[in-house]
Amino acid sequence: MVHLKTAEELRLIRLSADLLGKTHGEIAKAVKPGIKTSQLDRLAESFIRDHGGKPSFKNYRGFPATLCISVNEVVVHGFPGNYELREGDVLAVDCGVELEGYHSDSAYTYPLPGVAQETMDLLQRTYDSLLIGIETAKAGNRTGDIGYAIQTYVESFGYGVVRELVGHGVGKNLHEEPEVPNFGKRGTGTKLVPGMVFAIEPMINLGTKKVVQERDGWTIRTQDRKPSAHYEHMVAIFESHTEVLTTHKYIEENYSIKWRNKSR
Repeated sequence: MVHLKTAEELRLIRLSADLLGKTHGEIAKAVKPGIKTSQLDRLAESFIRDHGGKPSFKNYRGFPATLCISVNEVVVHGFPGNYELREGDVLAVDCGVELEGYHSDSAYTYPLPGVAQETMDLLQRTYDSLLIGIETAKAGNRTGDIGYAIQTYVESFGYGVVRELVGHGVGKNLHEEPEVPNFGKRGTGTKLVPGMVFAIEPMINLGTKKVVQERDGWTIRTQDRKPSAHYEHMVAIFESHTEVLTTHKYIEENYSIKWRNKSR
C-alpha cells in the first residue's frame, strides 16, 4: 500500500534530504585517488550523527556500513573497506539519512581522473536518464511511464538496464511502495498521485544488463565486469508539479572534477 505524505511529513522529509545532500557534499571533498573507501564511510557516519541524524543503511537488514560504495563493475550494495581509489575508477556512493523519524536516499557516481571516454559517456547518459525519469514523474502518469522513458533513452546507446533492482517509495521506512523500475511499458504500473514520495534511481551498465550477486549476499556486480553507473533522486508528486527533494549541488560544488553542467 502506498502511503501518501502530509504537508508535515514532507517538511520532515525535506529536512532529512537536506542533511543527506550536505553529507554527500562532505564525501565529495574527500573523493580522490589513494583514499580508502572505509575512510569515506567513517566520514559520512560522523557527519550524519554530528548533525542529529542516523545512517539509514547501517544495520538495515544486516548491512554493515553507512554507505553503499560501488567501484567500477559493482552496480550497488558494495561494502566500504580497504580498497584505495585509483585513477580511472568510477565510484558510486549511495547514502541514506534518518532524521526525526523520516528517511531520505540518494546516490551519485564519481569519475576519478583518467576515466575512459566511453565510461564518461555512460555516466553522463545515466545522469541524463535520471532527469528524463524525473520529467516523466507527473501526477496522472504511471511508474511504467518512468521506466519506459529511462529504458528507451539508455538502450538507444546499447547500454544494459539492470532488472533486479528498482527505485522505491521513501518515508517513515527506507523502502516503501511503490516500486519504480528503470524499465517498463507506458501506461502500466502504479498511477502517480499527489502525496507520493519515491526515489528514481537508474542503474545502467556499459555492457550486459545481467548481474551477479557476490558471496557476501549484498554486492551486485555486472556479469561481464564492465562498468556500471548509478544516480538517484527522491521526488514528491503534487497536482501541478513534481518537486525534487534531494540534491547533488553540494557534490558538484565540492568535487574537483567538473564533468557536468547542470545541477539539482
